[in-house]
Formats: sequence, structure tokens, C-alpha cells
Amino acid sequence: MPAPVVIVGASFSGLACAQALAERGVATTIIERKTEPGEKPHTTGILVREAVDEVDWLGPLPKHIARRVDGVRLYAPNMRSIDLSAPGYYFLASDTPELMRLLANRCEANGVRIRYGAPFTKATPQANGYALPDGAEACYLVGADGPKSHVAKTLSLGENRQFIFGVEHEYEGVDFDASDRLHCFIDRRLAPGYIGWIVAGVGVTQVGLARRFDIGSAAEAKSAMAAFLKKIAPIADFRDRAPANVRAGLIPCGGLVSPLAAPRALLVGDAAGMVSPVTAGGIHTALRHGRAAGVAIADFLDGRAPDPAQWLPRSYPRFRLKRTLRWSYDNFQSDAAFNLLLRSSAMRAAASVVFFHRMRAR
Repeated sequence: MPAPVVIVGASFSGLACAQALAERGVATTIIERKTEPGEKPHTTGILVREAVDEVDWLGPLPKHIARRVDGVRLYAPNMRSIDLSAPGYYFLASDTPELMRLLANRCEANGVRIRYGAPFTKATPQANGYALPDGAEACYLVGADGPKSHVAKTLSLGENRQFIFGVEHEYEGVDFDASDRLHCFIDRRLAPGYIGWIVAGVGVTQVGLARRFDIGSAAEAKSAMAAFLKKIAPIADFRDRAPANVRAGLIPCGGLVSPLAAPRALLVGDAAGMVSPVTAGGIHTALRHGRAAGVAIADFLDGRAPDPAQWLPRSYPRFRLKRTLRWSYDNFQSDAAFNLLLRSSAMRAAASVVFFHRMRAR
């Protein structure tokens, strides 16, 4: 029996890649350091509409896993706000652990082997793939193991260098006005380089804050949450509540790494830097391009196409406009300007590109 494709990381991109391979009859193994797929997720779990429309494998999600959010309420630093929406556009707030379990179960039902509690340590190139520890082999290796990818380090591929650090609390039993919207807060003091947010998720309210990682430490970012909770108390007061769950982690924001591939090896998802430099959203691109990688690898192993390491990374999103917006935000973020321009047509146009990928919002 030929060696399987080995995917490192049961992430959104890793699971999408594995599903595509399994559908084409390719033996596939995922190795995952966590003990189960829903353990300690680092993502807010918000899906954009494109993920639902373009990724058939995701399929209709049950109500106990996803909740529709129809628009955005954007707050200036002085707490004045505007409501934004786009015709037909929506987000899905998800119970991320349950969503990951669902996708992992779908993969296993299609024959994917997932080895939990199995951290990746090394891979040695050989004629037709890679030798792994304990005598295992891989005919192809996929790095889907997050922003600090061990696959990238082992194969001397590109590594993420720019990050934002996010921390999010989940609270139970909290109601607030306009729970059908994603509430986003701009504040250069509390969230330099990014935003704070509130969203009514599935059975919980998610409250988070993220900021550039080169400004202060992770501990300082976490301490900023107390000030943020005080600021948003007129909207929803969480100060006297203990969060049901806390998650935190690094999010790459510098665009694609380079190089992205080696012979018979590819990076996908966060490992590739495949995250919007502005919104820090990466689930849609992880699902879409993880699946594309699986299809391309299957075609290569079947002799119908060249090694996707030679060409597939050229199809990865470059985020050119959003990288420009990221640079502008990092260098010219001004609370006074946001207070003044919040209700302007220019601000609506910029917000439409960021949130809805369109040139105009209502």
C-alpha cells in the first residue's frame, strides 16, 4: 500500500484538505497534537457568507452550531455608532468546538485517519515523499498547523512574522440591544491596530479584543480587556460576571509567507499566512484553499497534474488592497479622525470593503 498523504493539524484548512483527498480515494492521515478536535480553539469562529456559498462540503449547519448575524454596528472611540449592512450579506457566529468536531467526524466517516495527541516533530525528505518518526512515511506532506507552523520550520519554508494577539471571553445569560449585529469597536488605546467586538454567539455572548502583538505583551493585551469591559458596560455589562470560557492566541496579519512549498509539501491556512491582514478572518480562505490543495494533490498522485507545490501557491489570495489598508491603519490610526469621519461616505465605503468585500454599504 502506498504511503498516505499526511496533514499536520486538524484545522479548518487541514480538515478541508483531508476531505477533498478522501473523496478522491487517497489514503489520508491527519496528525494533531490536541487530544480532540474541539480542544482550546483560538478563533472567534465567525464565518462569512462566502464560506457557506462557496464551500459545498461545509453544508447547511445545524442551529446548535451556527447563528446568523445580519450586519455590523461600528463604534467610533467616542462610542457613537453606525449600522452597516449589504444586500443579502450575513455572517454566521459558530460554536467553534462543535463545528470542528462536526467537520472532523465528516472526515473520519469518509475514511480519513486522525491521530490525536500526536505532535509533529520532524520529516526527512526522501525520493517519493517524507520519512516521519517511528518508521512512518508520507507521499505528500501538508502543513496546516497554525501561525507558528512546525512543518514550516522543519522544511525551511516561510514563517509568519507579523501578528495580532487576541483574547476573547464567552459569557452565558447576557442579553443586549441589536444582538443580530456584530458590534465592532475602534479604540487606538485599547486595541491598537485592530478592534474590540461583541457578538451574540450560539448560547453565549462573545466579547473580545485584539491588538498588534509588537505593542506591549500578551499580558498587557489581556489586562486591556478590563478597560474594554468597562467601556462597553452601557451596552452590555459583563464586569461582575465570570466568563464561561476564555480563549487567546496569535493571529498572523502580514500576508502570505514565502516560500510556501517544497517538493511534495505545501503550507495552507494560518501556516501559510492565509489570513486577511485587516479583518484577521481566515476560516473561509482556509476551507476554500485547503480543499483546493487536496484536489491538486490527488490529481498529482494520480499522474494527471504536476506537483502542486510548483503552481498552487500562485492561486493563494494576496490581499493586496487589504495589505494597503493594514499599512494605513498601522501608521495612521487616529481616534480623533474616526470620531469625526464615522458617518461619512468615505468611512462607509472603507467599512464595506473590510466587512462585506464590496464598495458600498447601507
